[in-house]
Amino acid sequence: MVVNYYICTKLFIMITREIESLIKEYSRQFRSLLVVGPRQTGKSTLVKKVFPNKPYVSLENIDERTLAENDPRAFLNRFPKGAILDEVQRTPLLFNYLQEIIDNSNEDGLFILTGSNNLLLQSNISQSLAGRVGIIDLLPLTVQEIEKFGKTNFSLNELIFKGSYPEIYDKTRKPTLWYPAYIRTYVERDVRLIKNIENTLLFTKFLKICAGRVGQQINVSALSNECGIDVKTVNSWLSVLENSFVIKLLQPYYKSFNKRIVKTPKLYFYDTGLACSLLNIKNTNELSLSHFKGSLVENFILMELLKQMKNKGTSEDVYYWRDNKGVEIDILIDYGNKLLPIEIKSAQTFNKDFLANIKKFNSYSNVDVGWLIYDGNLEFETEQGILVKNWRNISI
Repeated sequence: MVVNYYICTKLFIMITREIESLIKEYSRQFRSLLVVGPRQTGKSTLVKKVFPNKPYVSLENIDERTLAENDPRAFLNRFPKGAILDEVQRTPLLFNYLQEIIDNSNEDGLFILTGSNNLLLQSNISQSLAGRVGIIDLLPLTVQEIEKFGKTNFSLNELIFKGSYPEIYDKTRKPTLWYPAYIRTYVERDVRLIKNIENTLLFTKFLKICAGRVGQQINVSALSNECGIDVKTVNSWLSVLENSFVIKLLQPYYKSFNKRIVKTPKLYFYDTGLACSLLNIKNTNELSLSHFKGSLVENFILMELLKQMKNKGTSEDVYYWRDNKGVEIDILIDYGNKLLPIEIKSAQTFNKDFLANIKKFNSYSNVDVGWLIYDGNLEFETEQGILVKNWRNISI
């Protein structure tokens, strides 16, 4: 039996990821399972831990990939009882042969696939494995998962600066060294695999320009002018970043409530540590003084909520809302039968003015709830039904 451990400096701990129960449930409901997400989120470690008796093959290994590409039947015939196939987007030809094997088997959870390139994976799955595979997104660590490494008193600034990748906490990596290496590897490997972008220096510049737009509505023309590329290329590169889990484009809520509304998505990063590195923020003091601080706090809270939803397998109907008068709701969760407006503030001191946008939105929409999330310790419910919450105590 294979046992996988995360090793801390002072502790020896097996970290249980919150999504493990969902993965087990999917493996009982589908004949194949795909775990997809950014590089270095712990996909390989997680699936090996959940399925310790399945053979593991990494298709990053050149010998394994060569066999899979040149003789896919021989490659798959080695695993009559299934296997874990890691970074499966590297060998798209395998999907056609996997379809045949899965269709001839009655066993659920036969093959466990992982990948970090959603664009290539979705294309191959839609052609070969549609209806045969359950798909789960594994994002970086939640705050509660980070605290399992032994330290529970991280400040909000520390968590934003460090980011949420397991290796940062597993091996106490320095973010100022780890993230530049991560970015370089991502650009030189994943980007070339998706679009074969030759000018990696220009793409890296584009990535840094995107970081400078964190929390803002996307202006494609402005990105085009600043980076010196055409609008078509901007849209193509944004798609690359989104499908490789670097950026999240938060869509506006479509209902206007008789107001003229903004219909442009806002740009966020799946990891704030990565965004801080691209913004050349070198420590928490610089973060505290940065004019990006508010946007990064907003980014961090948004991702924390999305991670919680992904880990529970709930629907990701998350938006923002803004009218042409400047009334904006940072996060709007649509539960189908109700809306939850959420405002985010970086301040540690509560100010009643923080509630203004939620009150205005609620008056437009006839919603009678809301959350204000901030960095202070005072928590209460207002007369209007708005919950004022510290960021540590949010749970979807």
